[in-house]
Amino acid sequence: MKRGWKITLRILGALILILIVASAIIWTYLKSSFLDFEDDYIEQSSFTELSLNGEVFLDRNKNGRLDIYENPNEPIEKRVSDVLSQMTLEEKLHLLKGSGISSAMGSDYVPTAIPGAVGTIVPTPRLGLPTIYLSDGPAGLRIESTRKGSDRTYYATAFPIGTQLASTWNTELVYKVGQAMGSEARSYGVDVILGPGANIQRHPFCGRNFEYFSEDPYLTGFIGSSIVNGIESNGVGTSLKHFVANNQETNRNYNNSIVSERALREIYLKGFELIIKNSQPWTVMSSYNKVNGTYVAESRELLTGILRKEWQFNGLVMSDWFGGNDAVAMINAGNDLLEPGTKLQWDALKEGVDNETLKETEINISVSRILRLILGSNKMNNFKYDENPDLEKHAEITRSSANEGIVLLKNNNVLPVQQTAKVALFGITSYDFISGGYGSGDVNEAYSVSLEEGLANSRVKINNSKGDVIETFQISSEADTNRPGFIIDSEAKSLYQSHKSLNADLFVKPQGLSAMFDPYNPPELAYTEEQINSISKKTDIGIITIGRNSGEGGDRVTIDDFELKDVEKETIKNVASAYHAQGKKVIVVLNVGGVVETSSWKNEVDGIILAWQGGQEGGNSVADIISGKVNPSGKLPMTFPVNVSDHASHKNYPLDGLPMNMLDFFKSRDENYSDIKNIDYTIYEEDVYVGYRHFDKAGI
Repeated sequence: MKRGWKITLRILGALILILIVASAIIWTYLKSSFLDFEDDYIEQSSFTELSLNGEVFLDRNKNGRLDIYENPNEPIEKRVSDVLSQMTLEEKLHLLKGSGISSAMGSDYVPTAIPGAVGTIVPTPRLGLPTIYLSDGPAGLRIESTRKGSDRTYYATAFPIGTQLASTWNTELVYKVGQAMGSEARSYGVDVILGPGANIQRHPFCGRNFEYFSEDPYLTGFIGSSIVNGIESNGVGTSLKHFVANNQETNRNYNNSIVSERALREIYLKGFELIIKNSQPWTVMSSYNKVNGTYVAESRELLTGILRKEWQFNGLVMSDWFGGNDAVAMINAGNDLLEPGTKLQWDALKEGVDNETLKETEINISVSRILRLILGSNKMNNFKYDENPDLEKHAEITRSSANEGIVLLKNNNVLPVQQTAKVALFGITSYDFISGGYGSGDVNEAYSVSLEEGLANSRVKINNSKGDVIETFQISSEADTNRPGFIIDSEAKSLYQSHKSLNADLFVKPQGLSAMFDPYNPPELAYTEEQINSISKKTDIGIITIGRNSGEGGDRVTIDDFELKDVEKETIKNVASAYHAQGKKVIVVLNVGGVVETSSWKNEVDGIILAWQGGQEGGNSVADIISGKVNPSGKLPMTFPVNVSDHASHKNYPLDGLPMNMLDFFKSRDENYSDIKNIDYTIYEEDVYVGYRHFDKAGI
């Protein structure tokens, strides 16, 4: 018996040792291939100053004289030509790919790293060229809010989602949002914001529709131009994405979008074209997918023919993260920068030079575009960032922009809600408001205001008979009943708190990458008729909040997503019945990132507010609408269908909501192809009849 145990223990010990060794080998491979392979390229941070004609310059290459590229007074093309002539072939190849994914994982592998920045343009130490940091940011800058060795926080402002900004139809306001975003990037030392997203909302189920503006390319183009111009007014670049026809998250790395020339030109390219011509963003990000059989990142027709030759785009093109299949083909096509960069890509570029599939003329073209960005950046001008953005001012901007993007879908004499109203809040999202989608469109903000908090914060103005404001009050609890304003019902809140306590594990919000693979979706609260009747008798109005979230890595589905959940339908039915029986009103607030079904229940309630996802001030913004402080003026940027199947694109769209597989980033593109419709390839059979174009043509 003892001998048997000894043998078993030896076998277990051997297995554990094998696992440890295998893990060490895998970690070493991942680290050296994807995380940290830049040992010989550490950024210079100390330079000798040169004085010339009363001006001070930095001697970046330490040769004791002022080179043309070191002089910001010289024309940019002359500077680019000068520094390019001084670079070795090895340095040029090195510049064509990023430094890996370390920064995005919060690594501080070099002293100047910005934790949370997802990518870089690498430094060229011998010539004193700096690292350029790239950060996610379609709804606000996404960097880590805490850092090792620092006791302070590094928050950014969460602005309204792109769809809500488009709902304002206000280019001046969106420009101000862009200015605020760019200001925060500059303050934190980020050089390029990876946004905005300008893909068309071809179908309501796209998981990233919240990042995008509209189903209409012209609205997309003008709103997109405004935010790009606002961001870049700070000397911070943007990356217009995801170019092009990236309209589903399902199998996005490998899917082949089969699109007619007319639809491509009139619908899917048009928004990008308008932004390029009206804004000239610093960069464009190529999408993962194929278009008509060729990966976009390897399509010379799209990246050079249309983007550069036809539209006169002057900036650089970078890949989406781990996008493309063949590093050499990408450079030859006009995809200048490979992000986030891997050792495998670096080696492939060197091999391409050796076997003459990658010519130095093509290398020089791409390197020149990258150099143009570097030389025009704040970093090259020795800008000292302070890491202290004006978050209070930007909170005001996010609130005002969210206000203007809120759409009033129905108002049957219920809004604005009068003073002294006792309000009951139903639905977990009333207390746990959704500020934005998940994935690269998420933001690490300091706070997020719920609808409950927004109503409690609401200031009510009391006017005399002449309309003059004579007093202002703020109501936060039932104890303040001697003053006018909103009073939040405690029984409804107590039911939410008990429900949350009973399901505590499901109310923990996953962070970062984990949110893409395990999205936050806590269970909805089911109310009994007795509970609703009790609450309705002591309150003046019922407000039900319906929440929906989506994000990078997966698409939406019909059941319990586009359509309301059974528990939500029951809540609307029972709350409406109880309140209407007493001559009282009911409002539904839609705290959503995309389209939901409304036709089956809209007649049961008195008001419907499409609040979208308004960033960190979302609750305050909805309260502004409810109280009448702000008049709702938002317009729908996409169609709300009676049935989702009414969309012409519905029969050629993935409907199963397949989750993202992390291994997809690392597999060979050819390995993943299995010829399944709407997964491996998607036919854009509806042609130009996307959204309202189809509904108008079909008379639906």
